[in-house]
Amino acid sequence: MNSATIIVADDDAAIRTVLNQALGRAGYLVRTTGNAATLWRWASAGEGDLVITDVIMPDENAFELLPRLKKVRPELPIIVMSAQNTLMTAITAAERGAYEYLPKPFDLNELTSVVQRALEAKTERKVQPVEGVNEEGLPLIGRSPAMQEIYRVIARLMQTDLTVMISGESGTGKELVARALHNFGRRRTGPFVAVNMAAIPRELIESELFGHEKGAFTGATARGVGRFEQAEGGTLFLDEIGDMPLEAQTRLLRVLQQGEYTPVGGRTPIKTNVRIIAATNRDLRQLIHQGLFREDLFFRLNVVPMRLPPLRERVDDIPDLVHHFLKLAEREGLPQKSIDAAAFDAMKRYRWPGNVRELENLVRRLVALYTDRVIGLPIIETELREIAPEAKPGAEEDDSKLNLVVERYLTKHFAEFGGRLPPVGLYDRVLREVERPLISLCLGATRGNQIKAAELLGLNRNTLRKKIRDLDIPVLRGLK
Repeated sequence: MNSATIIVADDDAAIRTVLNQALGRAGYLVRTTGNAATLWRWASAGEGDLVITDVIMPDENAFELLPRLKKVRPELPIIVMSAQNTLMTAITAAERGAYEYLPKPFDLNELTSVVQRALEAKTERKVQPVEGVNEEGLPLIGRSPAMQEIYRVIARLMQTDLTVMISGESGTGKELVARALHNFGRRRTGPFVAVNMAAIPRELIESELFGHEKGAFTGATARGVGRFEQAEGGTLFLDEIGDMPLEAQTRLLRVLQQGEYTPVGGRTPIKTNVRIIAATNRDLRQLIHQGLFREDLFFRLNVVPMRLPPLRERVDDIPDLVHHFLKLAEREGLPQKSIDAAAFDAMKRYRWPGNVRELENLVRRLVALYTDRVIGLPIIETELREIAPEAKPGAEEDDSKLNLVVERYLTKHFAEFGGRLPPVGLYDRVLREVERPLISLCLGATRGNQIKAAELLGLNRNTLRKKIRDLDIPVLRGLK
């Protein structure tokens, strides 16, 4: 049986009762109080081996009490609970020395697990304060469980330089998370440099990242400063890392392994002190299987994986996001607007293929184009119907053609082995043979429109352009 004593402070009697029973069943001794004054009296007198406290108390905010508690009892683990589930709550909890932050409502099994880890650790956590940050300046919005976990990871990483890999669909806010990791980390006074791998021509990526010496290539009339040099002492955000060519991947791996790089055309390695945060909307493990991404680089980058959920998985965050975007519009001088409940319900039913970016664009359009003070259901239904992808004439025929192409090649190769499982490597063979006719078919179905073809294939537009070039696929002139 545990001999540790837990102090629980919450002005909600029901929560005190539930925690008393749950922790008691786990074998702990529990003392409960409904105010911060009693918590301070007990803890400052040396009572309790761990504290669980709500943030909002009737007599004092727990965030104001925590520094005093940590000063008199630096080893005391404190777990903070709060129904104000924002990124700032998680950041402030970590900054004030809390062992963990748990958003309400939380799982009791998770709570007892955190309590056990905290008691086993019993170490003082020194955290550098975050200055000049307020709720309105926060980059991330949402109170859903998925976003709460993102906030907690950001708070845990505040005092580390660990490499982070952020995955998620386009428009989910990967760069916002990267900026939050930088702004709330110990490199916050250094530069934050973002570079999109998909937006840089393949032949220029190494020069863009590592710089070049004068005369390194045709047109290099002066020394070029790379992104690593620009980010020295700060954070380098490598967006769409899955589009980085293998040659550049090899050089990036050297930087992560040895902490140095050599500019293009240079001979002397340069030491670097940069934190790397990478992001992708692609399945890197699949790219590894296809031979398009280095496995050793993946493991170097994927030290701390963070997955951003698509908006359709956190639709309860839509009202908070909309209110945030409406306030931004007001600050830009646009009219003040609001959205009624029925309209919000319709927005929650929509799939949001463009995620938060699509929602922000919709809100800006609503504010700018409609004179209604309150945006109602008819307007939202009209807008969502206009932006939703519609079935076009011949769409079913195009789909059947795509299916036929894939089926033909799979059947052909599967038959080679008498219906048995094919050997390793068949996937890549089939992919190479399917990819060219598949892209050609999509370009034909969209009359050469590469933007629409990319959407149909689920590819980044720059990735599609690269594939068209590498596979020497003919395209219709005059269309992009």
